[in-house]
Amino acid sequence: MYKPSLSTILILALGLAVSTVHAISKITVKGSKFFTEDGNQFYIKGIAYQLTPDDPLVNPDQCKLDAALMKDLGANTIRVYHVDARGDHKGCMDAFAENGIYLFVDLDDFDTQMNYDNLYWNQTQLDAYSEVLTEFEKYDNTAGVFVGNEVITRLNQSYAAPYIKAAARDVKAFRDSKNMRKIPVGYSAADIAELRPMLQNYLACGTNYAESLDFFSLNAYEWCGHSSYAKSGYSMLEKNATDYNIPIFLSETGCNTNRPRDFADQAAIFGKDMANTWSGAIIYEWIEEQNNYGLISYGAKVDPSTVTDAPPDGFPRTGTPTPVSPDFSNLKSQWATLTPSGVKESAYATSKPPAECPAMTPGAWEVDAKSPLPSIGQGYVAATSTGMATASATQGSASPTATKKGTASGGNEVAGMAVGLAAVMLGFVWWL
Repeated sequence: MYKPSLSTILILALGLAVSTVHAISKITVKGSKFFTEDGNQFYIKGIAYQLTPDDPLVNPDQCKLDAALMKDLGANTIRVYHVDARGDHKGCMDAFAENGIYLFVDLDDFDTQMNYDNLYWNQTQLDAYSEVLTEFEKYDNTAGVFVGNEVITRLNQSYAAPYIKAAARDVKAFRDSKNMRKIPVGYSAADIAELRPMLQNYLACGTNYAESLDFFSLNAYEWCGHSSYAKSGYSMLEKNATDYNIPIFLSETGCNTNRPRDFADQAAIFGKDMANTWSGAIIYEWIEEQNNYGLISYGAKVDPSTVTDAPPDGFPRTGTPTPVSPDFSNLKSQWATLTPSGVKESAYATSKPPAECPAMTPGAWEVDAKSPLPSIGQGYVAATSTGMATASATQGSASPTATKKGTASGGNEVAGMAVGLAAVMLGFVWWL
């Protein structure tokens, strides 16, 4: 009988250790919940992470430093707004996986994002989105992708919603045609009170699941300073989502108009008020910039005119991350006490029907849910003399706006509330 040598056994054991060091359970969607492969409900404790304009996931050494500190913070997710599909992401994705951290990544970039003021959905955009999806599908810790971020920023822009839904339709069709794992495809919306809950319902409504989102998320900065579940408006967010049929979470939050931030809203999100409906939150943001939203810094701000190779805004973007006090410790303390167990996938029944499509309402929700979604190559044309908007063919590539390039998130925050949009817009001004 063959008996392996001790050296052979050691080599096999080492190979097994290497093959499992990056193991992380994939995320799936069932009904209105995220689940890990082992059947546990997944709650997002996330951080917005965009150190550089084009791609923060191509510097493995920096990712290792940041991922280790994020784990100490209690984070399990990052959101990245822009990546280069042609970059080498293995080192960074492995570093985050080793620390139990997942990725939600936006598929667009400055040249391919949808814009309400020049709106269309074309093959150039789909090809670019598909390239990003193909790149990140190979990593088990890719938890989901966004087809857009705050495409709609005002009440009178609801006409853009069908284009968001069309993008999700075509990205999902590409995903499935390539036999990829079903990475959830969703959208990150600006918090526009007048469009609640019509936008979220429209993007999830209908019985043709190939044309609806896999998840919906909201950039909401409503809870500022010493607020409460009722006073902040979170109670209304919960009311509007109680019967929602797909996962919903906050893709940006962390109002900083009252400093230091105590992140008291996390207790509502992960506690009895919202945890049965909402799947967590992503805090804006990791790096300290002019907007004062950072949880860490890489050193003191410098004068770009006197320091060689300094970023135009003077804020270092590499190095050893140092927690911003007391914001970092405040968030860490909150998350440490908030560990909802949720429901086991085996015990969860997806009994919620699709959201009801909102009725067309002039001056408010101006989308007819019964109309077909735009096809690839269609662009939006403003209302004609008949009062109805139309679509026309176009093959131009998407063109970014200055507003979109002014911040990592491109974010409008809360309609009707002056909670720091100008401050957020200070972030990444050097992208322009």
